[in-house]
Amino acid sequence: MNLTHTDDQGRASMVDVSAKPAMAREAVARAFVELQAETLRLIRENGLKKGDVLAVARIAGIQAAKQTQMLIPLCHQIALSKVAVDFEAKPDGILITTTARTIAQTGVEMEALTAASVAALTIYDMCKAVDKAMRITEVSLLAKTKTEL
Repeated sequence: MNLTHTDDQGRASMVDVSAKPAMAREAVARAFVELQAETLRLIRENGLKKGDVLAVARIAGIQAAKQTQMLIPLCHQIALSKVAVDFEAKPDGILITTTARTIAQTGVEMEALTAASVAALTIYDMCKAVDKAMRITEVSLLAKTKTEL
């Protein structure tokens, strides 16, 4: 198996995508934040001192996706067409699902994963004063697609 981000001498290298055609691309990722029931209640009732947890986490996830090339050294800078950050309350926490879309020569899975990760970290940051048992789990890519234009 060959790694795509290394050159013939094994050095780190940005992949050259200039010969690839631009395609419509989408990636979906998720993360889960395990929370105590009381923390979930405070989030639902907007009872945390730092403010509306999910609104801030949504903006943080979107902003993070837009900055992925600054955070992951060999990521390409791509124009994002859409970034969505959605939340689903579960009995034991919050499921975060992110979607990133672009028309580009390379995929958007790193942007979707970055959005999910930073949204989870934001929830963690905003709730850490009231929930010492919080855990971030299940950060994963659910799907990626590409469609010819």
